[in-house]
Amino acid sequence: MAIARQVLCLSAFLSLPHARAEPIRYSVAEEGESGSVVANVAEDAGLAPAQLSARRARLASEDGRQHFRLDRGTGRLVVAERLDREELCGQSATCTLPFELLLANPLQFFRVEVAVEDINDHSPVFPEEQVTFKILETSNPGSRFPLEGARDLDVGSNSIQAYSIAPQNEYFSVSFGSRSEGDKYVELVLEKPLDREEEAEVGFSLIAVDGGSPPRSGTTQVRIVVLDVNDNAPSFTQERYVGQVLENAAEGSVVLSVVATDQDAGPNGEVSYQFSQAVGQSHSSFAIDPVSGEIRLTKPLDFEAAENHELSVRATDGGGLSAICKVLVEVVDVNDNAPEVVVSSFSSPLPENALPGTVVALFTVRDRDAGANGKISCALEDQLLFSLRPAYKNYYELVTVSTLDREETARYTLAVTAADAGSPPLTTTQTFTVDISDVNDNVPVFNQTSYTMYVRENNVPTVLVGAVSASDADEGPNAKVTYSLAPAHPAERPPCSCISVNSENGQVFVLRPLDYEQVRQIEVLVSASDAGTPPLSANVTVRLVVVDENDNAPLVLYPSQDSSPASSELVPKSSEAGYLVTKVVAVDADSGQNSWLSYHLLRATDPGLFAVGAQSGEVRLRRPVTERDAVKQKLVVLVRDNGQPPLSATAALSALLLNDFSDVHLPHSSLATEDEGGSLTTYLIISLVFVSVLFLASMAAFIARKVCKSKELKGGHVLYGTGNLQSGLADAAAAGTLPHAYCYEISLTTGSGNSEFKFLKPILPSLPPQHSGMGRGTGDEQEFSCGPVTMEDVAPDNAGTLSAEQFNSLSFNYKAVGRTCQRDYSECMHVPRICSGGGPQSSGETASEPRGCKVRARSSAVGTSRAGLLGGRRGGRSAASAVTRRPAPVGGGGSGQLLLGCAMAERGGSWGPRKRALLWCVLVAAWEAAWGQLRYSVPEEMPKGSFVGDVAKDLGLELPALRERGVRILDRGRTPYFALHGKTGHLVTAERIDREQLCESVQRCVLRCEVIVEGEMQVYGIEVEITDINDNAPSFREAETELRTSETTAPGSRFPLARAHDPDSGRNSLQSYELSGGEHFSLAVQAGPGGDQRPELVLAKALDREEAAFHELVLRASDGGEPARTGTARIRVAVLDANDNAPVFSQAEYTLRVAEDVPVGSTLVTVTATDADEGIYGRVKYSFHTVSVKASQIFQPDTETGAITLVQSLDFEEGDSHELEVQARDGGGLFDTAKVAITVTDVNDNAPELTVSSALSAISEDAPPGTVVALLHVQDRDSGANGEVRCSIAERLPFRLEKSFEDYYRVVTARELDREEVAEYNVTVRAADGGSPALWSSAVLALRVLDVNDNAPVFAEARYSARLPENNAAGALVLTVRAADADWGQNARVRYRLSEGRVRGAPLSSYVSVQAETGALYALRSFDYEEVREVGLWVRAEDGGAPALSSNVSVRLVIVDENDNAPQVLYPPPAPAAGAGWAGVELAPRSAEPGALVAKVVAVDADAGQNAWLSYELAKATEPGLFRVGLHSGEVRTARFPLARDAARQSLVVVVKDHGRPALSATATLTVVLAESVAELLSELGSAAAAAPGEPAGSLTRWLVVAVAAVSCLFLAFLLLLLALRLRRWRRSQLLAAGSGALRGVPASHFVGIDGVRAFLHSYSHEVSLTADSRKSQLRLSGGSCCDTLPARPPAEASGDLVPTGDHVAENGGQVSFQVP
Repeated sequence: MAIARQVLCLSAFLSLPHARAEPIRYSVAEEGESGSVVANVAEDAGLAPAQLSARRARLASEDGRQHFRLDRGTGRLVVAERLDREELCGQSATCTLPFELLLANPLQFFRVEVAVEDINDHSPVFPEEQVTFKILETSNPGSRFPLEGARDLDVGSNSIQAYSIAPQNEYFSVSFGSRSEGDKYVELVLEKPLDREEEAEVGFSLIAVDGGSPPRSGTTQVRIVVLDVNDNAPSFTQERYVGQVLENAAEGSVVLSVVATDQDAGPNGEVSYQFSQAVGQSHSSFAIDPVSGEIRLTKPLDFEAAENHELSVRATDGGGLSAICKVLVEVVDVNDNAPEVVVSSFSSPLPENALPGTVVALFTVRDRDAGANGKISCALEDQLLFSLRPAYKNYYELVTVSTLDREETARYTLAVTAADAGSPPLTTTQTFTVDISDVNDNVPVFNQTSYTMYVRENNVPTVLVGAVSASDADEGPNAKVTYSLAPAHPAERPPCSCISVNSENGQVFVLRPLDYEQVRQIEVLVSASDAGTPPLSANVTVRLVVVDENDNAPLVLYPSQDSSPASSELVPKSSEAGYLVTKVVAVDADSGQNSWLSYHLLRATDPGLFAVGAQSGEVRLRRPVTERDAVKQKLVVLVRDNGQPPLSATAALSALLLNDFSDVHLPHSSLATEDEGGSLTTYLIISLVFVSVLFLASMAAFIARKVCKSKELKGGHVLYGTGNLQSGLADAAAAGTLPHAYCYEISLTTGSGNSEFKFLKPILPSLPPQHSGMGRGTGDEQEFSCGPVTMEDVAPDNAGTLSAEQFNSLSFNYKAVGRTCQRDYSECMHVPRICSGGGPQSSGETASEPRGCKVRARSSAVGTSRAGLLGGRRGGRSAASAVTRRPAPVGGGGSGQLLLGCAMAERGGSWGPRKRALLWCVLVAAWEAAWGQLRYSVPEEMPKGSFVGDVAKDLGLELPALRERGVRILDRGRTPYFALHGKTGHLVTAERIDREQLCESVQRCVLRCEVIVEGEMQVYGIEVEITDINDNAPSFREAETELRTSETTAPGSRFPLARAHDPDSGRNSLQSYELSGGEHFSLAVQAGPGGDQRPELVLAKALDREEAAFHELVLRASDGGEPARTGTARIRVAVLDANDNAPVFSQAEYTLRVAEDVPVGSTLVTVTATDADEGIYGRVKYSFHTVSVKASQIFQPDTETGAITLVQSLDFEEGDSHELEVQARDGGGLFDTAKVAITVTDVNDNAPELTVSSALSAISEDAPPGTVVALLHVQDRDSGANGEVRCSIAERLPFRLEKSFEDYYRVVTARELDREEVAEYNVTVRAADGGSPALWSSAVLALRVLDVNDNAPVFAEARYSARLPENNAAGALVLTVRAADADWGQNARVRYRLSEGRVRGAPLSSYVSVQAETGALYALRSFDYEEVREVGLWVRAEDGGAPALSSNVSVRLVIVDENDNAPQVLYPPPAPAAGAGWAGVELAPRSAEPGALVAKVVAVDADAGQNAWLSYELAKATEPGLFRVGLHSGEVRTARFPLARDAARQSLVVVVKDHGRPALSATATLTVVLAESVAELLSELGSAAAAAPGEPAGSLTRWLVVAVAAVSCLFLAFLLLLLALRLRRWRRSQLLAAGSGALRGVPASHFVGIDGVRAFLHSYSHEVSLTADSRKSQLRLSGGSCCDTLPARPPAEASGDLVPTGDHVAENGGQVSFQVP
């Protein structure tokens, strides 16, 4: 290339005479499209277009770049590529591209110059998108601030022409121009003074506009930060801060934060906090963070010691200005003191009948906390029988609230918990253990609800059969139990005389023998009574069951055993064995096992001819009748029971053996024919139909009659007309209750306590409701108010409901008491409430109630329950709470009368008991508050024993009574400040009292204590006020205070000062301040919100730091005591400097040379600037002012030291020099600038660049040596020796490196390749330069060797073998063969196939197959070990190459035997078909000895190995113990000698079993005949015949007889039931007719009970409230009443009408009407 260039230059020099002296010049605009025409150069050169081609015209340039192209056909010069003037010529004013037009034949050239003209294709660009300036607010107008101008790549008029600000700004303007050196500048000019407090920042956009058409612009954001000057003092957000802190707050807890703001910025606005003063020693408990203003605890607080703390906080800014605020810290009480319980008195034990309200203990509670934390509430845990009652202030009484029960709880552990109202509350528990003494209030309780005892009949007299046991929950004599017999009912005869009970231990004896057949069980009532006064008793039912003994012999019913001649049974001689001759029927009067009968043949004419069924008594033929048997046979059958000892009876029978029935000349000797059997069946069917129809008709008639009666009862029989009833009844369809009550007359039967009532007819109109009155009475009589009755009170399961037996045992006696009722029944017949026993009134009652019904009752101490007719409660409520359902128990004896009457409860006009009690409590509380408090006052610091007050005189106590009544001051665990003088009764000080210590921040200091008079159980409170004396001088927290202020502070400025503190109060507290020490300051005192004095320091004269840097002052505080006390504090004022000097650099320009390999982080140069000011104004910070974007990424200045550090590596190839402008700015905003010029020197820091121009990714392994693999190019950006590059490659690789052209290299193969040896190569080519040290780089060529099919498949094993169980499933996997091919891809893809072969004449492919892809070998059919035991085959593996390569392997398949063949019995042969004779019959002589061979079972098994091992077992035999079978031989041998009783024909079943898993088996049947000869054997075989069971004759007839009998019995039972019902109804009607003459004529059906046995002798009237559909309702007799018992019978003299008239309740003819609400 260089030679060609030299030849070209020589030719051009020789042809100079032919060249033009002036170049051909053109111009073209930049950014023209490729192919744009510049000019016709041929025409301008004077050439024809044809010459261009003929003379091979072409363009040549010095740099070799072709920006233009010559069109030889037209001679036009066109643009070859897009032209960019800025890229080609940069910022030069002109841009010319020279080149030559060369022609040959002859050689000639023309110089052409093309000027590229600029277009406005670039916008101005600022170096930074945002520029920030910091300017002091004191800067003068006219100040200039330089800006870095925008850059525009265009030139000329297209470059930047003007700058502007948008939006327009009143503070700044922009100045744009050129300096003398030609440099352009841009500056911001300050037009108006700045004020940071008015506007801290000013922002606008700076716009640069070029001169293009259309013009382009660029924008940057300018941000002006106004720097502050200290002209504002700090200001607190509040003058007074109030914070609360818990007294248990941890050390370091934040109490509150004070916040002071300063409008200044920077150091002038940085506020620091410190305590100015604190109250007393409070400051030691707090610390303040000087930066955040957080006040924290330094030690725990105690609310009881001080409730609040007052602090003073000063806030000072960086310029020395300050402000003061007051902080009040209120200590919040925390519940850290648990209540204290002090017991004054305690009583134990208590009798269990102690009255409610009995005082058990007296105690007091106290708590040192205040507020809610000091409020104490006492509670009694988990007790319903005790409660707490406040006595006086914090005194409580522990009292009983209800009756106690020692049996339920003999000892009460009462836990009284005193809890305060804190959160969480603290508690203290005081335990009282109360023992309860016993009272006889529990009846004995049996350990069982009933007893069942057993005794055998015919027992000996006075035999013990059992014992009852009862326990009494009481103790001592009250728990001693005695037993006795009691009648079940009062009217019953005395208990059975055959039973007795031991009174001491409850043992039950039977006094005389019992007979099971007469009496099977006896029930008696045993009573258990305790030894209390009065004694209490309980009853229990004892059921005595008589156990049967075998004392009755069997009784033969058939055949009859009377004196009449016995009939003979006829037996045909042709009858077979088992023929039924007759049946013996017998019964036994005993029961159970004693009545089980068995039958035995005792005697017979021929014992072997007949057999008797042991259980059935059937007499049957044992064998067929023979000719030698007697015609008449006599039998004696023994019937025996199963008792111990057994009893028996005999029955005699006779039987006639006849050829046929015609042989006997008797009337009944003829046999029944077949037709007679058919007629019997017909008659039985007719009888069954007739009896069934008759039974169904009777049932239908009975049901129809019941339906008619039901309708008749619903209609009712009304004894009274509708005129007697009120018209306000509810509609029948209504869902609620009727508005009025109804009285219904009903009849009860025995047992009706568990039965249901049926309403018969209304007999009384409804009555308006009445109010109940308070029960009252004298003596043993009590009056009870009445309450409403609910349906649950009359429920049958309600406790206290009487049974019918209890109700029948009651009798009534009625007596009118009080004022009589009016005849209209509107006041007294309706009783709205049941008796409530004088208990508390219900919620609806008032103290004054209208008249109502009362019940005056007396109770009788008989053996009945204490509950009345309506007793108990429901759902677990106590009797005390169920005042409307159950009367309170009435104690004491009485006449047993129930008095019913009506009385008036007069309405009173006085206050009720509740209102009077409430008024009394209010008056007592007011008296205690006004009278029970003593108040005194005493000055502080009094010596111990100083007189405070005369307590004994103020309480009205005599001096001698002080000790007797136990007057003392209560000790509540606090410091005792006072004591009570025992002799004088004076209250004196117990120690010196310091008011400031006790009540530091409290205006009124009061101490409290309590005096208790133990004799009167009274507590009195005492308050003592502690008055203040002037014993403390004012004091400042700090003796010396320093203030800092700027010398520019204006006169009149105020500075808060620390306040003094005086712990005294009132006039003794702080009163005034004074200041001395200088003419520049004065003192002003301000009044705070709370009236406190706040001193302030006022600047009276301007300060000058150069004149005086410090001022010393003295502040004095005085109180108002006599004499006055004072305190002083020294104040030192420091004058701060102002910023009046700008920083100055030590050099205007810094120049240095730096190698490009300087490490990052190195310091290149340190610029230095100094400021004559002090403090923050003399502190200089450095930053870049004007710098390019690239330089700002490489260099970074240290803001504090001015060191310029390298943050990014230098690169000589990218830039060989950098120019920086550094700015130094002080804390006041003044600055100076300096230039830094950095020259970069080159080092060998660029490694050679190795580029792969072309490369193969894969090469065939059979490629010849010298094949080109890759073409490389190398270059180095360094110059000189650093840029010389050498390339190399590793020698061990089959490749070498050859140089191609200049910097191009090629990689070729050095030898043949083998893919199986190395499948892939990573060839590393290394290029190193000539630097020192040398740098190098490398390129890795990844070359994959392509496969050639040169390897055959290889099996993993030399041969394969597998075991396959026979009977395998078709398609089962046998094994898998594996072959691998070293080749790759398709060449390595192996496929498998079977070689041809045959097995047992069939193709091998029909037995097995191989999967071509996986090599899995499958069995195509099920193998049989017995047919094929081994299969050999060859498998071929073939790859997918071309040509394909293959290999073979042998496979041996072994068939494993399975147990699939059952043993086959060869001998004996299987039994032939039915009727073909016998097979397998063996003869065994009866004289054979044990072990004699009888036969041998021969069997084989087609399987092999263990599956073919056979064993023999005897499965079944006629005589199992006679024969045995050899386990392995199958030989059948005798096990013992044959006996005479052994059957002649023995059947044996032998099981033959193999040893496979699972085992298979077969059976062989042998028949062995025990005979001595072959003739005997044949005789035995010929006599055997199978008897086919026939269908039992006469089965239809038998079932018909059973059906007729069953239907007849059912019909007969129905008739008997109807008869019994009629008899019962007739008897009830007789009883009603005899008992009630007033109801004659009324149908008896109106008074029938539900399910009783006998009717009551009386009918009763009950008043009830019913629902609208009450005709369908039912009523249960409730158990509640106003008395405990009812008299046995009503008095005979009582008489009256059925319906009561007048003012009393009457009786008539023994019929009693009574009302139950």
